[in-house]
Amino acid sequence: MIKHEPIFKTDAMVEHYSKKDGVAVKYVCTSAVSGEARAVDIFYRATPHPQFGNRYFGLYIDQQDRVMITNADAIEDAEFAMIEDNNGDLHYSAHRHDYKTVDGKMVDGGRAYVRSSGTTISYRAVDGEFVEAER
Repeated sequence: MIKHEPIFKTDAMVEHYSKKDGVAVKYVCTSAVSGEARAVDIFYRATPHPQFGNRYFGLYIDQQDRVMITNADAIEDAEFAMIEDNNGDLHYSAHRHDYKTVDGKMVDGGRAYVRSSGTTISYRAVDGEFVEAER
């Protein structure tokens, strides 16, 4: 199981945007989209947004405490290096300054770079689901 650390109550956001957009929306992960130092909660819809054309969108809180939305389609181009804890759960660094440690292992760098203390397992987001990346 992949462990996430979302910013928002993802169930509430899924319900809100599914109702608002009239299509099923699901939470995917919390991550910077590329090399940013800020993570966003990323959600997926199977059909492109009718106005903007994106299938992934990210939600975050800006410096004025406003909920902001951004196109997050680039997440499908990103790789997630994950470390496994002693229970078999997987953990990832959400952004370039998110130094994550579990059970004596570490991973850092988000989507900007990978630094780890050992073996990582690579995943990618494809159609709103995490799949193990081909080696």
